[in-house]
Amino acid sequence: MTLPAAERFARLRLARTDRIGPVTFSQLLGRYGSAVRALEALPDLIRKSGAASLPSPPETIERELAAGDRLGARLLVLGDPDYPEMLAALDPAPPVLWTRGRTELLNRTAVAIVGARIASAGGQRIARGLAGQLGLAGHVVASGLARGIDAAAHEGALSTGTVAVLGGGVDDIYPPEHADLYARVVDQGCVVSESPIGARAQARDFPRRNRIISGLSRGVVVVEAEIRSGSLITARLAAEQGRDVFAVPGSPLDPRARGPNELLRQGAILCEGVEDIERAFNTLRTLREPPSAPLAYDGDLDDGLLERVAALLSPTPTPRDEIARALNMPVAQVAAALLELSLAGRAELLPGGLASL
Repeated sequence: MTLPAAERFARLRLARTDRIGPVTFSQLLGRYGSAVRALEALPDLIRKSGAASLPSPPETIERELAAGDRLGARLLVLGDPDYPEMLAALDPAPPVLWTRGRTELLNRTAVAIVGARIASAGGQRIARGLAGQLGLAGHVVASGLARGIDAAAHEGALSTGTVAVLGGGVDDIYPPEHADLYARVVDQGCVVSESPIGARAQARDFPRRNRIISGLSRGVVVVEAEIRSGSLITARLAAEQGRDVFAVPGSPLDPRARGPNELLRQGAILCEGVEDIERAFNTLRTLREPPSAPLAYDGDLDDGLLERVAALLSPTPTPRDEIARALNMPVAQVAAALLELSLAGRAELLPGGLASL
């Protein structure tokens, strides 16, 4: 069912409000049932929590939508019928996405290929060839449009379908020398971003970008990566999301092989070709636990209750169920208290029902 225009506008506005990330967005929708109602309640929540932020002004959202129209970009809001199913299943899902190109590719089976920016010629050849084989087998190839392995993967899958996920806005071409590749992906594939139109990528944006790359994909293949790299972050996120993690083995003499070889030691699937990926996909997988129902709570929360919940938080993430048991309170009430504490900057809401200082 198509969302009403007012609700789509409200979801974008809520997503662009300071202190509201994907977890808080999801909990606000669960508590109030719609973004329209959540925005109506937000000023009181913000005043009560003592936070300085206010909902993003409507004019700011109108400017973003106008910029998207000028660019020929398309906005996908969580709840839209064609919002990617794989991303919608994440806890939490990205609230909004901007796309350019063939948006329908986002709902086809995808495999991500990621790896070193300063990649060897051999590593780039493997990524390009594997992407081509995956495309011929009917898979879309996702990556991050970075130098090295990412670029080779996009090149290999251009004719069959590739998705480039950006850290900045959907119009932020980075690195600049990939302007031609970016144009070809827009023409033949799809470019995706969670960031506002016109935003330039910052370091903090790349973990979110990597989470979308893995979230869109059924599996992630790492081709060349050092131990401390964004590619291994993507692999970790993929494992947390229940995706298959594949690694292409390499020579112990090459530092770029340390990442994939370490993943293999940790249980990643050996990948020497598309057959290894297809074999893993055809193996019966363990069923994942279905998402829980939204925790709706309409009652008032007094300051004493908020302080008792806050006192149980620490820098170590704590399950809200554990806090509820310690206070002998309903989980929905604890979730509402954590939501208010997060708006005040006194708690951080994390995926999986966790919270920390």
